Amino acid sequence: MSHALTDRPAQSWFEEFRATFLLAWPLVVAQVAQNALFTTDVIMMGWLGPEFLAGGTLATAFFMPFLLLGGGIVSAVAPLAAQAIGARKIKNVRRSVRQGFWAAIVVAVILLPLIWQIEAILLMTGQAPDLAALAGLYMQIAVFVLFPGLGIFVLRSFLSALGSTQVILYTTIAGVVVNAIGNYALMFGNFGFPRLELQGAAITTVVTNTVMFVLLLAYALLHRRYRRFYILVRFWKPDWPRFIEIFRIGTPIGLTIMAEVGMFGVAAIFVGWLGTDALAAHAVALQCASFAFMVPLGVGMASTVRVGLAYGAGSDEAVGRAGWTSLMIGVGFMCVSCALFLTVPGFFVRFFLDPTDPNNANALALAGTFLAMAGLFQIVDGAQVVAAHALRGLSDTTIPMIVALVGYWLVGMPVAYWLGSADRLGGVGVWTGLAAGLGFVAIVLTARFALRERLGLLAREHMVAA
Repeated sequence: MSHALTDRPAQSWFEEFRATFLLAWPLVVAQVAQNALFTTDVIMMGWLGPEFLAGGTLATAFFMPFLLLGGGIVSAVAPLAAQAIGARKIKNVRRSVRQGFWAAIVVAVILLPLIWQIEAILLMTGQAPDLAALAGLYMQIAVFVLFPGLGIFVLRSFLSALGSTQVILYTTIAGVVVNAIGNYALMFGNFGFPRLELQGAAITTVVTNTVMFVLLLAYALLHRRYRRFYILVRFWKPDWPRFIEIFRIGTPIGLTIMAEVGMFGVAAIFVGWLGTDALAAHAVALQCASFAFMVPLGVGMASTVRVGLAYGAGSDEAVGRAGWTSLMIGVGFMCVSCALFLTVPGFFVRFFLDPTDPNNANALALAGTFLAMAGLFQIVDGAQVVAAHALRGLSDTTIPMIVALVGYWLVGMPVAYWLGSADRLGGVGVWTGLAAGLGFVAIVLTARFALRERLGLLAREHMVAA
């Protein structure tokens, strides 16, 4: 990768396209590999038996929103570091990374005792006692992944801001391998290890994330290009303005992510009321849509860096070029996936449901219909995630959070609930609601980026001083 191209504002549209692409593609593949980590866990939990799969799934479903909240908070390091690099203020890069680690530790310490009570919380929500006990057994160990996990978010933000996304990809792939081997050894008692079942999966999760964190940290500390930032020098020294800025920018990001995750979680409940076939079809369509979503998500992460670099360098023209290039790439890909989901949905659903089994006929038909609906919101889904990330490059996160909350919960959810009843459109209605919520957010955030100068988003007085 040409760092001379990816760590400075571009001078032309073609140069910007190339820089964004070089920065984004490893992030896209890394997101897919990250999904493979969870997929490996699900598959191997299923080998233990349905009760272990159910308990592990409950634990993961409970834990992930908290991890994403913390990850969203510390991901504020990316725009802050990118802005500092664009402004050629090397000291500010170190300050952002160091306070990102501080924020990660604080968030982990706050969340740990809450997550530790998972069994009691699940029992309060009416979950079966045996499944709640299994979830608690898993999470009492897995909760410690908060520390290396949030540290990985900080290092990914730092390295992305410097244009080094390929190392993130390679580290994630290494994590997939370590996770698979560790699960096989500890969950099932292979290679001379004791059979620990869900506890083995939890230990492997912590070990895998620790290995990934150590690899990224070693790379950042030892590589000649990055060691000049001295990210751990005077680590104990407080930097309260920067620490507060991490939370000011990052907390809305974390809450936005939780709002979106929550919308899809509640949508699954709505579909579950329609029966087992509908829920299975929904899961298949959502998995396909989520896979396609990895592309604009990776492009969006690159957009935060590219916009942040231009913003820090004081080039308003380059800010626009970076944001619109990312939107064109992200939305352009989603137009392709939209066309595929609309024209050949059956091709994709057959990867998940056996078409030769007559018991799957209804679920297959529903999955094809739902995937066609997913195709309709592909474009707005891509637009909203890239626009949100572009605005993060300008440190604009609070208003986008409010827009997301309104779009997801005051537009999307009511529409999904009303149209999703069995006597109206059923599952199609739920997916219509999802599309409505995502569409609202996409339109408003894209308009906000378009009006960035008029709204004062290019003013630099609020940037933390050196």
